[in-house]
Amino acid sequence: MGAKGATSSVEDIRFSALETTVPTQLSSDDAALARLGKKPVLKRSFGFVTILGFSCTILITWEASLFVFVSGLTNGGPAGIVYGYIVAWVGMICIFFTLSEMVSMAPTSGGQYHWVSILSPPSIQKFLGYITGWLQLTGWQAIISSSGLLTGTMIQSLILLTHPEYKDRIQNWHGTLISWAIILLNYGINTSFSTAFAKFEGIAFIFHILGFFAVLLPLVLLGEHATTKEVFETFLNLGDWQTQGLSFSIGIAGTVFALLGGDGAMHMAEEIRNPAIVLPWSLLATLLVNGTLGFGMIIALLYCLGDIDMALAEDAHYPFMPILRNALGSTAGAAILSSLIVVMTFTAATGALASTSRIYWAFARDRAIPGWQFLRKTSTRTSIPFYAVTTTAVFSIILSLINIGDATAFNGVISISIAGLLGSYLLAASVLLYRRLTGGIREPNNEDKSVNRMGADLCWGPWRIRGALGVAINLFAIIFLLFFLFFSFWPTSRIVTPQNFNWAVLATTVVLSFSVMYYFIWARKVYTGPVVEL
Repeated sequence: MGAKGATSSVEDIRFSALETTVPTQLSSDDAALARLGKKPVLKRSFGFVTILGFSCTILITWEASLFVFVSGLTNGGPAGIVYGYIVAWVGMICIFFTLSEMVSMAPTSGGQYHWVSILSPPSIQKFLGYITGWLQLTGWQAIISSSGLLTGTMIQSLILLTHPEYKDRIQNWHGTLISWAIILLNYGINTSFSTAFAKFEGIAFIFHILGFFAVLLPLVLLGEHATTKEVFETFLNLGDWQTQGLSFSIGIAGTVFALLGGDGAMHMAEEIRNPAIVLPWSLLATLLVNGTLGFGMIIALLYCLGDIDMALAEDAHYPFMPILRNALGSTAGAAILSSLIVVMTFTAATGALASTSRIYWAFARDRAIPGWQFLRKTSTRTSIPFYAVTTTAVFSIILSLINIGDATAFNGVISISIAGLLGSYLLAASVLLYRRLTGGIREPNNEDKSVNRMGADLCWGPWRIRGALGVAINLFAIIFLLFFLFFSFWPTSRIVTPQNFNWAVLATTVVLSFSVMYYFIWARKVYTGPVVEL
């Protein structure tokens, strides 16, 4: 038994690099990946329903609408939130139509940086792809860090709701320690239950749908209702901006955050069966399902808002909790419904950790980041990028330490998630439009041996929008991205203080400066773009 156990232990901890031998008989999915120049390494355990669940539970749009609506209420008011949601929703649909075309062309874990690398003009392919990779990597790292802290501080707020005396003892480090526990649990699920991870996401999807009705119905049936005029015709400008239109535009940022992160499923592409078809349809279904649920929750919340000044004045991190208590007339009822939100933010963090680790892994196999020799390795037992998952969790814990010193300073970490992801979307959409207008993408051919890699032909995937409609959607996606990105850097008030300062400007500048310096000092010597392994 000792010898057998030792052998099993060695097998469990042994890792394989990308140089492992590829089977001579490839499945159709792996053969499609091989045409992109990549070796099949990860197990394909996701189908349409499970990746739909994964995507929906990362976005958690209706849940997020409950705790980001305050920014829209300050700048825009109830009517601003309603119409701002519609603008953000339509914009995201255009954006993800565009991204879906690219993921159908090249369904790899690299996502945006791979597409920018192959679609950019040859003179800037290498550099532009590299910058895109850093934008999406830091954006997703910020999402998992903020997701963990969001769940931790939400648990704090839940304690405060049920035990008001906690107000005198509440400390920033309490929420940080809870966030560590959340991240470690996320890490455990990602590494210890990898074979059942797809099923976990399917179960989370069920909770996502049922939880919506569990929160909506008591809120609507038991709460006092505002008038239609108060909801659809009341605009506010509490940020004291020069015009109501400017205030409205700034308030949209919160709604964009609630719809952000749909590309998380794209980074699981090499673990999905038939990703060139499944991913586009699942992403658009996600926006349809989550967008509808989010809009329904926003309308219900605004009708049952009650005295918002009283709710905002209470000692709670998240005003939706006292709003639920006031609507239901029960602290216990509000605590139960709030607990459902906590569960869903936990599942979102679990999925975000998986997506972020795949970006680390994909970027590392192309030799683009420090420590790529280790980060590109996968476990022979579970076929997951173990070192990449570990790195994601460790960085999340390190970044959460900022919250102990100053919760306001941690907003810089949160802000980079919006700027990083929107920036990567913008670069990808722009180079696709460039190739589209110059005729640089041809129809696919069954005899193609190598396509959609640097130096090879570019061809459309099986999912695309043809003709002028495709160009129009692509163009509108870029316009929406410029609009969202521009206003994501604005503070919430014209009178800027350290508390309301938008740290996205500083955080984005630091990330871009570091990536550019690192590229010219070291990375350009070893990074040549997406590596052709086959």
